[in-house]
Amino acid sequence: MHGDTMSFPVVLHLGPLQVTTTVATTWVIMALLVLVAWLVTRRLLLHPGRAQTVAEGIVSTIEEAIRAVAPNHVSLLLPFIATLWIFLVVANLCGLIPGVHSPTRDLSATAALAILVFLSVHWFGIRDQGLKAYLRHYLVPTPLLLPFHILSEITRTLALAVRLFGNIMSLEMAALLILLVAGFLAPVPILMLHVIEGLVQAYIFGMLALIYIASGLQTQQMRQEARNE
Repeated sequence: MHGDTMSFPVVLHLGPLQVTTTVATTWVIMALLVLVAWLVTRRLLLHPGRAQTVAEGIVSTIEEAIRAVAPNHVSLLLPFIATLWIFLVVANLCGLIPGVHSPTRDLSATAALAILVFLSVHWFGIRDQGLKAYLRHYLVPTPLLLPFHILSEITRTLALAVRLFGNIMSLEMAALLILLVAGFLAPVPILMLHVIEGLVQAYIFGMLALIYIASGLQTQQMRQEARNE
């Protein structure tokens, strides 16, 4: 686990853009996930080996989770939700590597993920219902509630970003303090705590994203069914 505070060094300059350790770590994680996905899926077998079995188990588990929340949009949501969940698990746990901090410990990274979820909610809603029908749901049951709908969209996006950032940052800071006080006498409990907390926070973020997207889709679908009756 890395001992830095909330500052993240710049490792590279691309013109006016500064690439911090958070961005560099995120790029490495994305490259590794793409490489692993390519290696696992390049030769799919009817009788799968160990790697293909593990990959199919992960995809099936995520698929069942999506089906439990949005049974009519499993194929639509699976690519985005599965990618988000798998990335968050790896990102949260990479802080266990000495000298590396989790990208999700950086508020700018969690804010980017929350904005991505915010845009996805509207993208899937517009794609499924059309722009006019989707925007109309902000005016029901009365246009007077429009400011509250907009405020709700903003606050839940902020909460999504701050929750993940706060939990991962506090987890790494607490682990660092314990190691400084107790030395390396209790590394295993700390590592186990980090693994469990990282998995839990990835699950919560992904599940909230799924609920936000599914609620928009299903609300529109229910209204459409009510109009058809």
